[in-house]
Amino acid sequence: MTAELKGIIPALVTPFDAGGEIDEKLFRSHTRFILDKKVHGVCLGGSTGEGFTLDPQELRRLTEITLDEVNGSVPVVAGIIANSTREVIQRATALKGLEVAALQVTPTFYVFDYGEEAMFQYFKRIWEETGVPLVIYNVIPWNLLSADLVIRLLEEIPGIIGIKQSQGNISRAAELVIRAPKGKAILAAIDDLLYPCFMMGAQGTLAASPTAAPGPCVRLWDAVQAGDHALALKIHDRLVPFWHLMGHENLPALVKYCLEIQGCPVGLLPRHPMPEASEAQKAKIRPALEALLEFDN
Repeated sequence: MTAELKGIIPALVTPFDAGGEIDEKLFRSHTRFILDKKVHGVCLGGSTGEGFTLDPQELRRLTEITLDEVNGSVPVVAGIIANSTREVIQRATALKGLEVAALQVTPTFYVFDYGEEAMFQYFKRIWEETGVPLVIYNVIPWNLLSADLVIRLLEEIPGIIGIKQSQGNISRAAELVIRAPKGKAILAAIDDLLYPCFMMGAQGTLAASPTAAPGPCVRLWDAVQAGDHALALKIHDRLVPFWHLMGHENLPALVKYCLEIQGCPVGLLPRHPMPEASEAQKAKIRPALEALLEFDN
């Protein structure tokens, strides 16, 4: 039975030690911290989790740990960021026997755009060879899947259960909400505009902002579901300026800093060569995050 993906699904970070190795103890405590915020799912190995740096066995180990900590309480999505059909399938094969709800898969990300038909065949073959439900991770700026292609993928490939819409403006997400076949999840990852995305019908979010501030994001979702738009707007008004301070070039490091502030130690080091959060970044982010945490759950 395919799990329903909806609500707040944080993209877990990956803690590393000074040698760049995964700190499993910190990853377990991080997963528990996120679950304690009453989220509706978790994703490992995504961009925030520095999945582009993980080898297949590291991805498998993180998936094993996540499933162990979650223990069936919420769906678990495993991220695959790879640059060929062959590599995606190799990574999916490394996860064989692990009961993930879905694989989150990016289009290919090197400098070439192979065209829409190639991308259709890419996702089609991944589904046919793995048999694991797929969430398209539409995040590559120079290989951005058009709305028409996304709808074709959702309509013609039964194993594609949804899309994480990251790139493009909010109108792209709005179009997908309107046009998507029934039962397919549109998960908005426009981190500063979660409130309007929820209002227009997105089934939830799979993103970094719910990792950096899980409590307020859960309260935002709950407020929208309850029709408490006064509260939702207050949270939105704090989320926007906070997220505008989160630099794209070292976002995972900044999310780790935000977690440390909240008493969730995950180490501040990303994998080399990504820089850790600078003192200037920390000085700007902390007060904005603390203002948002007024709405922690």
